[in-house]
Amino acid sequence: MAQENSYQIEQFDPEVLREYDIRGIVDKNITENTAYTIGRVFGYIVFEKLKSNNISLGYDGRLTSPKLYKALSSGLKDAGANVKSIGMCPTPMLYFADYYLKTDAALMITGSHNPSEYNGFKMVMNKHSFYSENIQKFKTILKTIKLEKKEGSVEHIDIIDAYVERVLKNISIKNKLKISWDIGNGAMGVIINKLISKLKNTENILLNQDVDGNFPNHHPDPTVPKNMEQLIKSVKENKCDIGLAFDGDGDRLGVVDNSGKIIWADQYMLILCSEIANLYQSPKVIMDVKCSKVFFDEAKKLGCDPLMERTGHSPIKEKMKEIKSPLSGEMSGHVCYGDDFYGYDDAMYVGLRLLRILGNKNKNLNDIIDKYPKTFSTPETRFDVDEIKKFKIIDEIKERLLSFEGNIIDIDGIRVETEEGWFLMRASNTQNQLTCRVESTSKNGLKKLIDIVENQLQLSNVNFKFTI
Repeated sequence: MAQENSYQIEQFDPEVLREYDIRGIVDKNITENTAYTIGRVFGYIVFEKLKSNNISLGYDGRLTSPKLYKALSSGLKDAGANVKSIGMCPTPMLYFADYYLKTDAALMITGSHNPSEYNGFKMVMNKHSFYSENIQKFKTILKTIKLEKKEGSVEHIDIIDAYVERVLKNISIKNKLKISWDIGNGAMGVIINKLISKLKNTENILLNQDVDGNFPNHHPDPTVPKNMEQLIKSVKENKCDIGLAFDGDGDRLGVVDNSGKIIWADQYMLILCSEIANLYQSPKVIMDVKCSKVFFDEAKKLGCDPLMERTGHSPIKEKMKEIKSPLSGEMSGHVCYGDDFYGYDDAMYVGLRLLRILGNKNKNLNDIIDKYPKTFSTPETRFDVDEIKKFKIIDEIKERLLSFEGNIIDIDGIRVETEEGWFLMRASNTQNQLTCRVESTSKNGLKKLIDIVENQLQLSNVNFKFTI
């Protein structure tokens, strides 16, 4: 194992260079030398592009994050970077540091919602997401450029108070709310106690607030219903107005209403849209291809101009900047505010905006959601396939469905809309998985569409059955 000051530059396993980040299994294809190499290459890229090299750095609460942080900071320093380290933090706090500390780039060590053996690296440069072909350039640089070793610096800065103050800015709650918070033993635990101590007119119940990379209570992924069971129980037993859940690095939000029902992102986004529609004239709001058709129909009725985009928080954030969208998100719970915020995905800020709206209404959350059309749907369902086959499977299915009767949307995988409802099949850009979702206006319609999806997968030698 690499020791301090003995890290080496090494080539990457191509599998870890993903679409939105660098991610893999620690001590298998992500090592301390990998982290050191990322520091050397990213530091080189930032300086070459911007002729300056001030980089914010943070890491999440995973057990492997401290050793990767040590190696990464050493790599950045050897690339000549002036590192502003904010220590353990949720990813949104690192994004905030990039603005607050006026750095040129930011680098976060996080495994996000992946299993505990995984870890990875998210990057921002010049206030833009660093992803796709930029990440793929790491391989080319290693092969073609002799990286010069320089002398940088590492400065440790505590910005917790500044972050808490910023996310609470302009948040006022008129009617008292009782809230259950499930931190999931993730990195949002770094700030939660300080935040709720300053959140006025609320009664707060904390679950799993201690940062623990073993994730002893449940995995921190609020898109999986079983991970929400503890929060649901807390909301019901304590008669809470709302429950809020966070993923491991705090950039995705899960919501439970006062009755203990999970409110998915495409549902709570409508509540956020109702406020945004009053602040802007026909605001453009982005949601991804996994979202309910109800969202797009109802957002229009609210006065928004909803746009469907491919899944991925990085491309959605870039599209936001391009079209000046004040609010955008995706089904997985990545939601970004651009109106009174920076345009990145901060689950705490999104949760606070939702609390502000709820606290200024005389209706409970269940009643607010209840007014929207009811559908029958599967949750966002992910399942493993061979990494090298996942895109090929989707291409085969696309080819077979081109003549299918219905509205075909192929900006990301294939989404088919029919009179019965719609279904989606796509390959994950971050894991060796396919993602499927089906929605209909009737139980019978849901069954018909599920049969189509399962049959198409079977034709590509994928044995998968929905469990509803």
